[in-house]
Amino acid sequence: MELATPSAFARNPELVWEWYSWRQGLIASCEPNPAHKTLADWEGRGILKTLITQNVDGLHRRAGSKSVLEVHGDLWALKCSSCTNRGRLDGPSDGIPSCPECGSHLRPDVVWFGESLDRNVMAKVYAELERADVCLVVGTSALIQPAASFPLVVKQMGGRLIEVNVETTPLTAVTDVHLSGKAGAILPKLDSLL
Repeated sequence: MELATPSAFARNPELVWEWYSWRQGLIASCEPNPAHKTLADWEGRGILKTLITQNVDGLHRRAGSKSVLEVHGDLWALKCSSCTNRGRLDGPSDGIPSCPECGSHLRPDVVWFGESLDRNVMAKVYAELERADVCLVVGTSALIQPAASFPLVVKQMGGRLIEVNVETTPLTAVTDVHLSGKAGAILPKLDSLL
């Protein structure tokens, strides 16, 4: 919470980028797990229409998912701190990237504490939620708003909820089905039943 803020970036962009570069290095060494791959496969087969995630790690896209709405942004995407220019990193940042348009500092295109969620992304999220017949809620604490309420929108619109989690959450009581276990084990098992 100390580094993921606009004021921290204004005060010490070097320190903020050092922290993000470290995080990018950790994520770059990770591979999508079987749950990521199953979700991407379901999208390719037309079973899954849209993947809505709070994760900023990009693992869903690396697994092959294309219709991904990243509510909290993307750790590998960049946006200028002064103009509207946007870019993308191929690997961990080495220092503070500069905007090719205006020369200002680029920052990670993630939602920081104290910032609003992207209106365009949220409009797409709610459009998908309102037309969904099933919402698969995978591996979330169901505590962070507004994402914790997304499944409730589907439920209110007459859709069904399936929760996959190692523990119960505040959503468990309203889900139609709760599957207890790790997503990387449960989703491939579900796939074998399709």
